[in-house]
Amino acid sequence: MVETTALVQRRLGMQAARELHDVVVRALELILVDADAHDAAVSAYLATSRRDLSLVDCVSFELMRTKGIEDAFAFDRHFASRGFRLIP
Repeated sequence: MVETTALVQRRLGMQAARELHDVVVRALELILVDADAHDAAVSAYLATSRRDLSLVDCVSFELMRTKGIEDAFAFDRHFASRGFRLIP
């Protein structure tokens, strides 16, 4: 939600960001990041030493693996490279 909100705000403005949270987010199940998931994601992020991979992506990978989520609503090729099915 952090990246999506920032993208919507930057490209479409604050009203669109409000609508995102008032309408779209209500239809989603958000999974909050706990300290263990965050620590595992930071470790994976630092271990990759890749400039093109974000910490946010690594947090997503960690949570998705932990929760058994196989599909990603994303355009980011990093999800596919980590074995998730992309739903663009």
